[in-house]
Amino acid sequence: MAEAAEFQGTVSAAACRWFRHTALVLTGLLLVMGLVQLPAAPAAHAESAGSRTVGVSVDSVTPVAPTQNDTITVSGTVTNNGGSTVTDAHVGLRVGPQLTSRSDIDDLAVRSAFSPGTDGSEVGGHTQKIDKLPPGVSRDFSISLPAKDLDLGKDGVYQLGVSLSGQSSEQSYERVMGIQRTLLPWQPSAVEGKKTQLTVLWPLMSTTRLTARTESDQQQTPIFPHDDLAAELAPGGRLQQLVALGKNLPITWVIDPDLLATVEAMTKSYRIDGPDGKTVPGKGQAVAKQWLSQLQTAIAGDQVVALPFGDPDLASLAHHGKDVSGTLSHLQSATELAATTVDTILGVKPRTDFTWPYEGAVDSSIIDVATSAGAHNVIARSDSFRESRGSYTPTAARQIGGGNTAIVADDRLSTAFQGDMVRADDSSLAVQRFLAQSLLVNKQAPDDERSIVVAPQRMPTASQAQAMAAALGGLTDGRWTQPVDLGDAAKAKPDPAANQQVPGTGAYPESLRKQELGTEAFEEIQKTQETLDAFKVILTSQDRVVTPFGSAIMREMSNSWRGDARGAAEFRTAVRSYLDQLKGQVQLIPKSDATLSGRSATIPVTVRNGLLQPISGLRLVLESSRPNRLKVGEAQQVRIDGGHNQSVKFETTANANGPVQVTARLYTDDGQPYGDPMTFTVHVTSITPMVLIVIVGGVLLLILAGLRIYIQRKRSAAGGTDTGGAPAGTGPDDDNPGGSDSPAPDTGSESTDPSGSGEKVDR
Repeated sequence: MAEAAEFQGTVSAAACRWFRHTALVLTGLLLVMGLVQLPAAPAAHAESAGSRTVGVSVDSVTPVAPTQNDTITVSGTVTNNGGSTVTDAHVGLRVGPQLTSRSDIDDLAVRSAFSPGTDGSEVGGHTQKIDKLPPGVSRDFSISLPAKDLDLGKDGVYQLGVSLSGQSSEQSYERVMGIQRTLLPWQPSAVEGKKTQLTVLWPLMSTTRLTARTESDQQQTPIFPHDDLAAELAPGGRLQQLVALGKNLPITWVIDPDLLATVEAMTKSYRIDGPDGKTVPGKGQAVAKQWLSQLQTAIAGDQVVALPFGDPDLASLAHHGKDVSGTLSHLQSATELAATTVDTILGVKPRTDFTWPYEGAVDSSIIDVATSAGAHNVIARSDSFRESRGSYTPTAARQIGGGNTAIVADDRLSTAFQGDMVRADDSSLAVQRFLAQSLLVNKQAPDDERSIVVAPQRMPTASQAQAMAAALGGLTDGRWTQPVDLGDAAKAKPDPAANQQVPGTGAYPESLRKQELGTEAFEEIQKTQETLDAFKVILTSQDRVVTPFGSAIMREMSNSWRGDARGAAEFRTAVRSYLDQLKGQVQLIPKSDATLSGRSATIPVTVRNGLLQPISGLRLVLESSRPNRLKVGEAQQVRIDGGHNQSVKFETTANANGPVQVTARLYTDDGQPYGDPMTFTVHVTSITPMVLIVIVGGVLLLILAGLRIYIQRKRSAAGGTDTGGAPAGTGPDDDNPGGSDSPAPDTGSESTDPSGSGEKVDR
């Protein structure tokens, strides 16, 4: 047994040594081949949840589009979002693979965690150490390096990652704890093929403010609901920044003339609604003058496109307004007013043959409305005209029939700055994305010269404008783009393979349709127009009313009411109420009941003109409810100076006693009623009690006189020869000293005192 035991032990020991040796060799081979990782020390580039422990923001990349000899500086902030202190940390740069399509950029935006296969390794020799980073603490970083050290390959767009690597008490080994990716357009020299012709619209618009309301003075001092536009015009304000930045950029100015008219009104005296119902002086006169002066300088040499006055919501007009009679006529008026407004205020003749539906979303009905006023170029967006050729981007201009052209702006470039650009990292990423997209458009077909249009949001914030300017500044050296104005973009040769099919009405986005003005809004607008039409015919200075109210009606259809149905309704109500108030300044003064004592008389009716201007073109008509009892004279013309009353007198004839209701009403010369009628009662008493007494007294006197004559003659006949006197009927009569056979008539006048209550009329 001892021998057996020794034998077994000897074999076992040898076998174990052999297995251990073989295992070590195999393990070494596997480690060399990279197929096995020791669990005790994970590699720094392994993906883990820790790659989002630290937030990394890239606040700037300069230059935004580097060349071979540039020094690139990447700056930003790292923030510990975890619960443990980060130690032994550093920030490094990582160059990822070249992006080959525009959709690759979209995919990059949704990635968050670190991935060693796509984020690449750190660029050696260019890191920045970070001190201990307690929870919630942030540290700034800035890394500079020669562009050649990035070891970029051929021209194109590269992913540039900024990562923080470190460790914590929970995991005491180095790992990537946070990463942010941006884009680096790499085009060291001008492209060998043709450059992309790039048109960038630079919109100058603001929210609607002015109604037609003014002070009651000859100057028609405008009244604003508030003075917040002054803040937009002041240094650092949104509109001031747009002008200051746009001055040095290759852009096409797209202006709502309503903004110019509003600012021009502020250059003079204007008032602001106060909290107590009274108005107070506006304070933006100086900044308004300065802004207009700066704008006149900024647009010199650039193309200016004027949208229809008030920037009307073409989609709302197409979907809800065109069936309301007369609505589309406002679009023609708005187009005509646009040209004169820009020319008068800025001294330039703008292009007015372009329209711009909201967000560039179009359908067949919008195209019909947009081109109905003669503007045959419609600015649309490529998410309406979707291409069937994948990511290929065709030239913007499309012939859509009827002599009309759709200028289809690129949706990715146009929406690049729609987010919140207040944070530096958001702004920087948007700039790099814009430049990368523009370079990839060129790389799609470098031998084809294409015209691309950028139509950003209508009212960019100051920070959005600054980001847009930074991106365009990166293109000023013209390495892969060439600036052209909108007019040239509209004339560019269309790509025959581009989608030219206008979407049907069912393709219009539901989210945008919910923001539109409804049919009832356009019905209210048309009622206001009808009231204005009825009012203006009596005015001797129509422009003092028609011009401000015509502009206000156009503003009621503005795109600025998108998503603000309540504000739009309040604005319409304010315009209509003020118009009704002015119209009510010409009215009949209420009249009390009148008493007509006599067969004929004149009835006065007073008309008041509370306006500052004379009125004419009115007829005052008086109608009797009982013409057989009271007949009224013909209608009379009315003309009254401003601020005066006029009393109009009507001849009347009474035929019978009794009350008669009389209605007074004003009519325009074309027979349309003006204002509300006014009624009063005339009590006809043409045969008064006093007259009856006089008549009865006269009859009694005649009877008595006749009776006396009869008695005298009878006496004379009875004893004529006995008296020897004069013949009967010829002698003096004691009761009739004058010797007359008839009594003297009663010449008393009729009483003018009314027999009852009420107004006495002239006779």
